This record gives sequence, C-alpha cells and structure tokens, in this order.
Amino acid sequence: MIHIGNAPCSWGVLEFDIEGKAAGCAQVLDEIQQSGYSGTELGDWGFMPTDPTQLRAELDARHLILLSAFVPVLLKNPAAHADGIQNAVRTARLLAGVQGQAPFIVLADDNGKDPVRTRCAGRVTPEMGLSEAEWQTAAAGANAVAKAVYEETGLRTVFHHHCAGYIETPDEVDQLLARTDPKLVGLVLDTGHYRFGGGDPLDGLRRHAERIWHVHFKDCQPEVAARSRELGWDYFESVRNGVFCELGKGEVDFAAVKTELDRMNYSGWIVVEQDVLPGMGVPLASATRNREFLHSIGL
Repeated sequence: MIHIGNAPCSWGVLEFDIEGKAAGCAQVLDEIQQSGYSGTELGDWGFMPTDPTQLRAELDARHLILLSAFVPVLLKNPAAHADGIQNAVRTARLLAGVQGQAPFIVLADDNGKDPVRTRCAGRVTPEMGLSEAEWQTAAAGANAVAKAVYEETGLRTVFHHHCAGYIETPDEVDQLLARTDPKLVGLVLDTGHYRFGGGDPLDGLRRHAERIWHVHFKDCQPEVAARSRELGWDYFESVRNGVFCELGKGEVDFAAVKTELDRMNYSGWIVVEQDVLPGMGVPLASATRNREFLHSIGL
C-alpha cells in the first residue's frame, strides 16, 4: 500500500536563504495533518525539535510519521565530505531516535551554490557538468555518506536529483547511479525536478525502478518552464514564478506514474512537495487541493 506525506518545503521551509518568513513548526505540522497527509519530512535542522523525545511527542500528537530528512553536500568538493558525513549521521541519529528503521536520509548535491548551475537550472548543457575526476569524487562522497549513515544508525540513503545542483539532468542521474553502490545509495525520484531538468518522469521511473526507494510528487508547469528558458531566469526566479505548480496543473502525468508504481509493486511513501515560498499563496489551501487531486487518481 502506498502512503502519502507532505514536507515543510510546501510551506516555504527550504534549505536556501529566501525572502520572507515561512510558517513555524507547529503550524506546518498542524496543517500537514489537517490537509490529509499521514507523514512528513524533517525540514531544515532546527526547524523541528532536535531532541528525539520532543519531536516524537509533536508527531504523535498529530498522528504523523517521520519519513526522511534532506541533507545537502557539495559532493564535487572532497573537503566538504567530512562535514557532510557528520551532518548526515547527526540527522540520521535523530530520525532513528524518533522512528526506528523506517526513515531515509535524502542526500543531494548542495544546490543553489554554483552560480552557473543556479542561473541555468532547467537548461543545463553538457559542458556545465562535472569532469571525470569530479564525478569520481562526487560518487565517492555519496557512497561515504550512505555508508556512514547505515553503519551508525541502520538507516538507508536515497539520492535526490535537484535542479540548480550538479545532478539535475537525466544523464547526470544515470551517471550518479552508475557510479554509486546500489546496496548503499538508492534514488528518490522527484517528478518535478526530473521534468524541469529535461526528463520524462515516467521514463525515469522505468529506467531506475530497482534503485527507487522513495518518491516525491512535484508538478512542473510547462509555460512557466518555457518562459524561464526564454527569459533566462535563474532557479529561484523560476520557483517564485510557479514552475513547481499544484499537482495536476502542470505536465507530469501522475495517473500514469501511479499506474507504473502499482506495476512495480511499490509500497513505500509518496511525499508531495510544491515549494510554496513565503508570499506565493496559501500553503494549506494548496496542500489540500494536492491531496484531493491524489484522491482523484486513486491515491
């Protein structure tokens, strides 16, 4: 059975420094429950309580499951790996202390830091990619993070391809997966990032079925994506202009994705993510409409 969660990023709680004030932890957890979801991601370190007992009490009060936590690491830089491992293990210990063996560490490249990749998100060309040596370093870093997390906590790690980072396009996802240990590193397929990065989410699902341990449902609005490419918006401008729209209002065929997940006998979680930045809209209303849309396709 597939379960449905949501994430603090749908309330504007993101790993980036952004304008405006996002909702607080209590409001986000209340509204995740109110809008019909049964699980949540952790959000930035410190957004939710970092004491396992306190965090478990907050979640239990709302009948929510803790699913995962996003950990960005600048993988092409070997000097960043040690801190990345430390942060991932610290986060994994919190997850394990709250939820036992269920959650994932969601590892990603440290997005939005490289000016070229940030400026060209959604229209990356091969010459903007990693060199062979950088690929080797990045893959070694991902393996090292996942190995440390598993050995210290028993939790598994899934890699999140992400626009404005170095693993964005379908080819880059292929490269990362080919170079990492399939026993250590799975994939969280994010439908919106895969589409904005130039891929067909259904194709990505089929290509990487054996590595997909976790799924994010995010839509991609084609007219906004086209304007982003035409006008040269950077990643943050694209998000502010609604490139990641409400589910069913973009071009991702979620009904087909759901059918493929059923064919795969996928029984994990789907996490809805919309990136509603402060001032963009009413997160509770969007989250409720997103949940109603998923009901309409049998989820």
